[in-house]
Amino acid sequence: MEPGYRGLGRCACCFWLAVAFDVVGLLVLLTGVFVSVFFYDLLIYAGAIVIFLSLIWWVFWYSGNIEVPPAELEDDVGLLKKDKGGLSGAVRRLSSRVSSGIRTSFRRNGAPTRATRTEGSRGGATGAPQVEQVSVSMATMTPQGDTPHYAVSAAAGCDVEMPHTTTESSPT
Repeated sequence: MEPGYRGLGRCACCFWLAVAFDVVGLLVLLTGVFVSVFFYDLLIYAGAIVIFLSLIWWVFWYSGNIEVPPAELEDDVGLLKKDKGGLSGAVRRLSSRVSSGIRTSFRRNGAPTRATRTEGSRGGATGAPQVEQVSVSMATMTPQGDTPHYAVSAAAGCDVEMPHTTTESSPT
């Protein structure tokens, strides 16, 4: 049996914090408006900011007291009924088909997914072509160096040499 909440609801502390922020903000704001001090503008702005910050506590209090029947929660907490028909069931089936179609198109195009990586590590057939990774190392070039430097790429066991190229720029 659920406890009966009266008056302020479940989040009474948020309610009282919101009221306190409103009262303090209003007192500071009215002090800045009606008392003759040289920093009246600071008090006006500070009071307005404190009143604005009280909105946070009001939102917490309100959202903490929203009551949702368990029948509406069943979809959100994994208690989905599989025998639901009608429009919501059709939309759910369509959404499932579209998302699985997108997943399989990524697999066909060779994009690695979590499922293909785990299946490939177990030795299972993934249906997607195996793609080798090619590592490329690049050297930094200095314009003063006379000796050519080469970047070497190791692809499938063969080395490919690349000629020395530099880019010159004129001083501005």
